[in-house]
Amino acid sequence: MAVLPIALIEETASAPARTNGAASPSSPTPKVEWGYVDEEGRLVLSPEMRRSLGLQPGATLRVERDGNTLRLHRPLNHLAKVYVEPTNACNLDCITCFRNAWQANVGRMREETFAAVLEGVRQIDPVPTLYFGGIGEPLFHPRTVEWVAEAKRLGARVELITNGTLLTEQRSRQLIEAGLDLLWVSIDGATPESYADVRLGAELPNVLANLQRFRTLRKGHKGAKPEIGVAFVAMKRNIADLPKVLKIARQLGALHFSVSNVLPVTENLKEEVLYKQSMRSITYLDSTHTPQLSLPKMDFDEITREALFEAFQSGFSVRYAGAKWGGSNDVCDYIEAGSLTVGWNGDVAPCWPLLHTHNSILHDKPHVIHRHIIGNVHERSLLDLWNDPAYVAYRARVQGFAFPPCTFCGGCDLSVANLEDCFGNEAPVCGACLWAQGLIRCP
Repeated sequence: MAVLPIALIEETASAPARTNGAASPSSPTPKVEWGYVDEEGRLVLSPEMRRSLGLQPGATLRVERDGNTLRLHRPLNHLAKVYVEPTNACNLDCITCFRNAWQANVGRMREETFAAVLEGVRQIDPVPTLYFGGIGEPLFHPRTVEWVAEAKRLGARVELITNGTLLTEQRSRQLIEAGLDLLWVSIDGATPESYADVRLGAELPNVLANLQRFRTLRKGHKGAKPEIGVAFVAMKRNIADLPKVLKIARQLGALHFSVSNVLPVTENLKEEVLYKQSMRSITYLDSTHTPQLSLPKMDFDEITREALFEAFQSGFSVRYAGAKWGGSNDVCDYIEAGSLTVGWNGDVAPCWPLLHTHNSILHDKPHVIHRHIIGNVHERSLLDLWNDPAYVAYRARVQGFAFPPCTFCGGCDLSVANLEDCFGNEAPVCGACLWAQGLIRCP
């Protein structure tokens, strides 16, 4: 791993970008393009690619080599995504929710708070994505749909996650007309019984009917907006339902499907986790001395299933069709995405897990995640908060992940909270963060 300055020069007529398709300033940035190195050894990328990733001339990037590929991390100064929590209240009482083990007041975002968020967004170029979600149900707030429309008028990409119970025909029409880009819906069971076992107070048939109506109301077929995504929280009690939920998602026309492990916020959830062995393997599999196993693409069926399962559990670091099986460790998706989170009262945190103090279970012991607030949008602009020197230093520390391996170890008294660690880091410390180890995933 290394941190290298990379000169990213402007395109000229004599040095055209090589892309896999034409792209105007208003068209989507190509996902694949041909860069090149000029006579002075500088990497040249298209203006669209640079703009979308915040790559300005003189930018300093973290660079990792993985076999024949290079991974360029987003610059720390690029604010690309803003999570907005309209409310931390909810109309359901799910067993997996942080609200069962937190220390926070319940409230709803005021109009002037969201106005301050939008004013901050206006100062950012390019306009960041706005994601409406957090601990509560966004559609439980009466103004969320109107706020989606306001964000779209600024040119933002807008996403929203919901439990689907409040997705009435009127709200569906309003979200579609507002220009919402992506609607995420949480579905944690394939039958009314298994769904109700997790999402207490909801009925799966009603949620699916709401989603089917939402899909029907969208105009067009291919490329219809908003796109639909389904989020699934995996536990022992519902993991057998995953294939059926995937089938339901396909029937609903979902283009995105996100699976996360459960974070055990209560004692009752401690025995529901599916990653005890994975936690013990994190440090070992990250070792540069770990034996390497390279597998080709292959059918997963009754003939290969057992052999491949044993291969994946063999203790080797597995590459499947050239890609690392199991992903990366010590990587914070919130930092990589260039994101921050705004709570219902205007408080700004690095991520929504740090927005509210809450309890969890780590290595069969209580673990308290204390909230970490950078500031408030009523007092400082989003860009001012984003560029706060202490916050920039924190993001650099997280991107380099200069924390002890608490998810693997977890044996000392310091691991009971995120206030300090054995490396001498001060709050918030992230060595026990399950998100950074790819165990907990958020859409």
